[in-house]
Amino acid sequence: MKQKLPKTFYLEKDVVKVAQELLGKVLVTKNGGITSSGIITETEAYAGETDKASHAYGGRRTKRTETMYQIGGTIYVYLCYGMHALFNVVTNEKEIPHAVLIRAIKPLEGIEAIKKRLSNRKMKFDCENCEGPSKVTIALGITLEHNNSNLQSESIFIEDIGIKIPKGKIIKSKRIGVDYAGADALLPYRFQIDTNTLKEI
Repeated sequence: MKQKLPKTFYLEKDVVKVAQELLGKVLVTKNGGITSSGIITETEAYAGETDKASHAYGGRRTKRTETMYQIGGTIYVYLCYGMHALFNVVTNEKEIPHAVLIRAIKPLEGIEAIKKRLSNRKMKFDCENCEGPSKVTIALGITLEHNNSNLQSESIFIEDIGIKIPKGKIIKSKRIGVDYAGADALLPYRFQIDTNTLKEI
């Protein structure tokens, strides 16, 4: 049975726990009457002001990072290298800037729309796994316009369709592209569903 994740899901204080629990959940967008969705297969946790890899490290507050300080369940979309929109889920209470980056999905609904969006950007479609955070946003039609909106809306939300990923089937590793974070770059905050389990869902 499908059900939208409740507000309380996003208020969990442990962002690492949320990053793992988002695996197997479904990210859904509704654009122009077209519903597109994908099962979340890879995430990265960012632990706010104490995490050197986080945009909010040290309490940094800018026009861009202000979204991270909103209440859990807020959407944080930012441009990477000024060109790639990346989708993050803000977690925890207001003023605690935790966030989870969605790095990959397994396409579920709106396959033709997903194929077209990727093709328009000269990206290859893979029915098993859309890997890479910029590919996720392109596939589902997520843009900067979604930044600071809420996951309780009808146009973009995350739902539970009953998929449970056992902890033993989750691969943990260091995050990608955050070498500047020193020791924090080595934290095992990246989570992926293992290949065999991914084929089964």
